[in-house]
Amino acid sequence: MQYVELGRTGLKISRLGFGGIPIQRIDQPGTKALLKAAHEAGINYIDTARGYTVSEAWIGQSLEELGLRDQFVLATKCRALTKAEMQQQLALSLENLRTDHIELYQLHNPSLQDLEQILAPGGALEALLEARDAGVVGHIGVTAHLAAVFEKALEVPEFETIMFPYNIVEQQGAELIERCAKAGKAFIDMKPLAGGAIEDGRLALRYVLSNPGVTVAIPGMAAPEELAQNVQAAENTGALTPEEEDACSRVRKALGTQFCRRCNYCAPCSVGIQIPNVFLFQGYLNRYGLADWGRSRYASLPVKASACVQCGACEPRCPYNLPIRQMMKKAAQDFGE
Repeated sequence: MQYVELGRTGLKISRLGFGGIPIQRIDQPGTKALLKAAHEAGINYIDTARGYTVSEAWIGQSLEELGLRDQFVLATKCRALTKAEMQQQLALSLENLRTDHIELYQLHNPSLQDLEQILAPGGALEALLEARDAGVVGHIGVTAHLAAVFEKALEVPEFETIMFPYNIVEQQGAELIERCAKAGKAFIDMKPLAGGAIEDGRLALRYVLSNPGVTVAIPGMAAPEELAQNVQAAENTGALTPEEEDACSRVRKALGTQFCRRCNYCAPCSVGIQIPNVFLFQGYLNRYGLADWGRSRYASLPVKASACVQCGACEPRCPYNLPIRQMMKKAAQDFGE
């Protein structure tokens, strides 16, 4: 296992982390077994979130029962915008994770407007800074799905880490990853397998980890065979072979006509549909094995896919020429609304 510094935090972590989203579909004993195996394989970085239902609690209980809390760097996140909300959410994270400190606490996928509130007086950042001064939080980061938020986060000195999607098919953050490294911020790669759309997990992780700008990749794991495959893929972080490059090209061609990269160039929708979020939640429904969670996230959208009037204004804006109208029909069918 390769280990690197997490930006300028002083923390030394494995380049392969443990993504805690999919454990929602197993149970706490299964989580405990996975974390034991992850530790034995040399993984020492765990990613979870307040929004991942039971993930924090099962991870916390498992680490306590295994006696391994101090062997892992814990990273979690929440969507709080105000100081009061963050104080409440942080307290819940500490309780769930059964710990008195969390190495990395992140603002979870704020919009540009959300970020303004977070950074303003009385915003969530105030609570995290106070928690950091008190030793409850070690470091502060942010996660994003939109390149504009990633770019803005680069300008915020308090953010020591930035998490963003990057994989064989999602390249909208490639240039920003380089800027992240130059700014001394760690880059945490979410969705290295494109939410399960890339079937060859070994190739997907080889591609991501061959980029020296990627500090750590956090593929979701819910089965021992997934863990073993990911560990094996992380053993070689050198440059891709010509054969692997060709294989990556084939993956791009296969997914290029059907995969949303969440660049948001399709916006604004004429009826207010959050197009990238529809496709993101559809991925949880169909690929991650998290149907209930995908449906609950989709239910929170103010305008559903069925509201699409098929005007087609979004399609010329898509740099990947996605058939968005057709894809929106399929999403409406999948969710039933």
